[in-house]
Amino acid sequence: MKRTDQTLLEQMRITELEIENRKALFMIENDDVEVLTRVKPLIEREVESLVREFYELQTSVPEIALLIGDADTLGRLRSAQRKYVIDLFSGFYDIEYVNNRLRIGMVHKRIGVEPKLYLAAIQQLQTLLGHLLRRIIPDPKECRRVIRAAEKLFMFDISLVFDTYIRSLISEIETSREKSERYAVELEYKVQERTEQLEIMSRTDPLTGLLNVRFLTEMLTQSLRAAQRRLEPLTLVYMDINDFKEVNDTQGHQRGDEILCTVADSIKSLSRLEDQAFRYGGDEFCIILPKCNEQQAIQLFDERLHAHIREQEPDLTISLGFVQTGPDEYLTADELIHLADQRMYQDKERLKGENDGIPVEAD
Repeated sequence: MKRTDQTLLEQMRITELEIENRKALFMIENDDVEVLTRVKPLIEREVESLVREFYELQTSVPEIALLIGDADTLGRLRSAQRKYVIDLFSGFYDIEYVNNRLRIGMVHKRIGVEPKLYLAAIQQLQTLLGHLLRRIIPDPKECRRVIRAAEKLFMFDISLVFDTYIRSLISEIETSREKSERYAVELEYKVQERTEQLEIMSRTDPLTGLLNVRFLTEMLTQSLRAAQRRLEPLTLVYMDINDFKEVNDTQGHQRGDEILCTVADSIKSLSRLEDQAFRYGGDEFCIILPKCNEQQAIQLFDERLHAHIREQEPDLTISLGFVQTGPDEYLTADELIHLADQRMYQDKERLKGENDGIPVEAD
């Protein structure tokens, strides 16, 4: 028996009390058991011809012939049917008998025998058995008693078989529901995961992996509010790569992209977990530094960042603008960006003046 059938059989376990109640429901009494048991020897002598005739009729139905298939299957079915008929007259209608009937129902359901085909087959078997009983039992009264008893037992068996049909269908529905629920959960997880990925992609610059400039004002405003609530300083760093246009014009855009990624990687390596770094556009970058004053920011990015970049690009220089706000008064996000941009240009002019040998006064 297949594992699913065994599991279903265990779920449908019927007690002795349930068997007795079901016998009473179909009015199977001791007299019925006795009359069936008495004719068992007669049935055993005739069962082979009965089964042969039954399957001749069954295989004449195209739907059933298709289900039966080959001769080996037919041989196994005939053997099972002989036992089924003999068990009808055994006089023992206990748990073992019931489990055998339940197995029959499960096998019929598993191989695809529709209820209409099963009921038609039972009706045919009852008819053939009735003809046989009338032929082998000379006493008409006794024959009628045996036929009535057999009819009760057939109904008892049909109820068991249909229990398995119904239980199997319920089990299939429950399994389908569980699969649908699992699929829904998996789909929901995948949608959520994809949504998060799209959210990250929408917030991330595809070249450098830094945050997208579209969210700079929003996230800077949030950071400013948090700093204001905690009365903490916040510093914004505005950064620009010097002579970047010349690199693109003379060495090509691929080389320009390499430099952008080098600067971005340097920013990432020096940034703290709470810092937020953005590619502002082109060759410009912004970094939000919560809980950081201007002097600390200069030490971190004006000194260490230059050194980090020179290790990989010795001829590359950057200009930086630093603006602290808080903890006493706080600028708005736009004011902070504008002022940091101005200071970055001042730093650029200072570097240009140094390169040209012209002293530049601090603003």
